[in-house]
Amino acid sequence: MARLPTSRMNSGLLGRDMAVDLGTANTLVYVRGEGIVLCEPSVVAVREQDGRAVAVGTEAKRMIGKTPAHIRAIRPLKDGVISDFEVCEVMLRYFIQRVHNSRFSKPRMIICVPSGVTGVEQRAVQDAAEFAGARKPAHIIEEPMAAAIGAGLPVQEPTGNMIVDIGGGTTEVAMISLGGVVTSQSERVGGDELDEAIIQYIKKEYSLALGERTAEVVKMELGSAWPLEQELQAEIRGRDLVTGLPKTIVTSTYEIREAIEEPLSSIIDAVKVTLDKTPPELAADVMERGIVLAGGGALLKGFANRLANETGMPIRIAPRPLEAVALGSGQALEEFDALRGILFSSTRD
Repeated sequence: MARLPTSRMNSGLLGRDMAVDLGTANTLVYVRGEGIVLCEPSVVAVREQDGRAVAVGTEAKRMIGKTPAHIRAIRPLKDGVISDFEVCEVMLRYFIQRVHNSRFSKPRMIICVPSGVTGVEQRAVQDAAEFAGARKPAHIIEEPMAAAIGAGLPVQEPTGNMIVDIGGGTTEVAMISLGGVVTSQSERVGGDELDEAIIQYIKKEYSLALGERTAEVVKMELGSAWPLEQELQAEIRGRDLVTGLPKTIVTSTYEIREAIEEPLSSIIDAVKVTLDKTPPELAADVMERGIVLAGGGALLKGFANRLANETGMPIRIAPRPLEAVALGSGQALEEFDALRGILFSSTRD
C-alpha cells in the first residue's frame, strides 16, 4: 500500500493550521509547512430563490455581469470588511474545505483585517471563521503588520519600518517598530475605487457603460500614476448609453491617469498624514531605509515614482507584493509562539 507523505498523514489528525488573507478582491490561504496553497477571487454566486451558493472563487468571478435573473454574483467583503456575513461564511467554509477536508479536527486560524476596523467588524470576521470551521479562538493580525512581515521587514527591531499596503478595498499605511504599530492610517480606498473612477470617467467623457471586469482590465493595462516614456492606447468595448448598442472607443494611458487621479491622491495623502504623525527618530530611519509598497496597487505603473516625488522618500516594492499579507500572516503561524504578541484573539474584549 502506498504510504502518504508525513505532512498529509498528520494533517488529517492534527488539523492543517492556516492563515487567511481575507481580501476584498482575493482570498489567499497559507497552510503551515506548505506555504500559499490557494488564491481565488472573493466572489460567491448564489441562487436568488434559496440563497444557495452555485459557485465560489474563480468560477463565480467569471459570472460577474453575466448572470441570469435567478443568480447573483456577490462580493461579501467591501472596503476590507464583511458586508454580507452569511455569504462570507459560505465562502470561507468552501476555501477551508478545499485545503482541509477532515471533519473531525478544527484548524488553528489566523485572519488578516484592516487596521481601521471597529471592534464589531473584527468580531464579525472571527465569528465567520469560527462558524466556517476554525478552532476557537480565531486569531487576528492587522494587515499592515502582516504585509511588513511578508515583505521581509525587521518588525521586531527598534527601527522605523514603513509599509503601504494597497489592496482592493483599503489602503493601509503604518509605521512599525518593536513589534507594534506606532502610527497608522487606514483609508477605504483601493483598487475597487480605481475601477469605479475609470467607469465614471468613460461614462462622462464617452457616454459608454463599462462593466467591473472591463474596468479592471483597463486599469491593469493602461493605468499609471506617473507620465510614461511612451503613452499607450487601446480599444475599449462597452454599451453606448445613447443608442443602447455595443460600441468601441480608443482611450490612452494619459486619459486613464486623469480618471484615477482622485483616488490616487487620497492614497498619497494617507502616506503623508502617517509621515506627519511619525516620531522624528523613526522618520529618520524611513529616510534611510525607504517606504515599502505591497498589495496589488503597488504594481500600478509609475506609482513608486509618483510617491517618491511627493514624499521625497526612497520607495521600494515588496518582493511578492500580491502575496505579502498572506506570507506575513503565514510566518506568524509558523512562528506562533515568537510572534504571538502581534496577534489578537476572540477572547480579547
